[in-house]
Amino acid sequence: MIYFDNSSTTRPDESVLESFIAANMKYYANPASLHVLGREAEALLKRSKEQMLKLIDNESGEVVLTSGGTEANNLAILGIAEAYRSRGNHVITTQIEHPSILNACIKLEEIGFEVDYLAVDAQGLISIEELEKKLRKDTILVSIMHVNNEIGTIQPIRQCAELIKKSSRAVFHSDCVQSFGKLPVSMESLGLDAITVSAHKMNGLKNSGALFLKKNVTPHAINFGGGQENGLRSGTVSVPNAVAMAKAMRMSTIHEDSADYREWRNLLIDACSLYENIRILSPHHGAPHILSISFKSINGEVAVNYFQEHGIIISTSSACSSKNKNAGHVIEAIGLENKFKNGVIRVSFGNTNTKDEIAEFIKVLKSFMELIERGM
Repeated sequence: MIYFDNSSTTRPDESVLESFIAANMKYYANPASLHVLGREAEALLKRSKEQMLKLIDNESGEVVLTSGGTEANNLAILGIAEAYRSRGNHVITTQIEHPSILNACIKLEEIGFEVDYLAVDAQGLISIEELEKKLRKDTILVSIMHVNNEIGTIQPIRQCAELIKKSSRAVFHSDCVQSFGKLPVSMESLGLDAITVSAHKMNGLKNSGALFLKKNVTPHAINFGGGQENGLRSGTVSVPNAVAMAKAMRMSTIHEDSADYREWRNLLIDACSLYENIRILSPHHGAPHILSISFKSINGEVAVNYFQEHGIIISTSSACSSKNKNAGHVIEAIGLENKFKNGVIRVSFGNTNTKDEIAEFIKVLKSFMELIERGM
């Protein structure tokens, strides 16, 4: 099978699995324990965190290990909003965030916060002018996704950061789950106060994520227990998961030069452009590893099944919404024509793909379009 669903999840790298197993066998003790094995595990945990912080250019800050991107996003939204409520109750995000952001914002509204959702254009881009108008003295948190998981739009994070710092005292968070390891992600150069990362999107392990925080940015805890992770995430810390995530982050930055992905994406765009019944949804200057297209008057599931029958795995949208029969919130937000709304598929590359696989995709696409033109 050719696997083109890497934005949903990636295959774990063998070296990541090896590091996870080795850490489990040797450093299995609880890092909170006072005995020698506990201290050894704690030392390894500290080194792993230091490596992660260095890789994201946040050496003076903090990293909170979580069960994945969803928990990290929840901690960022709910925890930061609650921590800075004395400054105000206004939060800004976008219409095309991951559900772990949007649903957390809905929860904020239920408990008295005011949330503004920035609109996007047909390319999925927010308006800097709208952000400027929405910023207020009582804005305490802005959360804008770096790379959209469904169509690959890259938001102007640095430009947003400069405006936010100039016009408010808001904490600026970004969901970088789809960008880390594919694009350069530096807290310093992007001007971010908080970043979410997930290991299984970069050939790491599922149930491993992290929220990176600038120095002096401290959310309130959203779960309670023994006070691990400086009180921000209670529960016994998995040292092997931390080791494996640090390894995955190191490995992913090696593949950060995405010239191959860009070339492959352009080849697919050229192939799709031959057909009037295909809409290319991903912006031209979007993320190099994501291409979203839609077929006119065809259900995306039909395309997914056809490609699977021919040995190619793709998805209808994001894994979080692929089983939903209705058009997703991102597709609605970009204003896609009705005849194309249900025909969306996403192709996403990873470091196990090859150019030959791109050629095979184009071959299968051609046969699928011929079938459609004959009325299936």
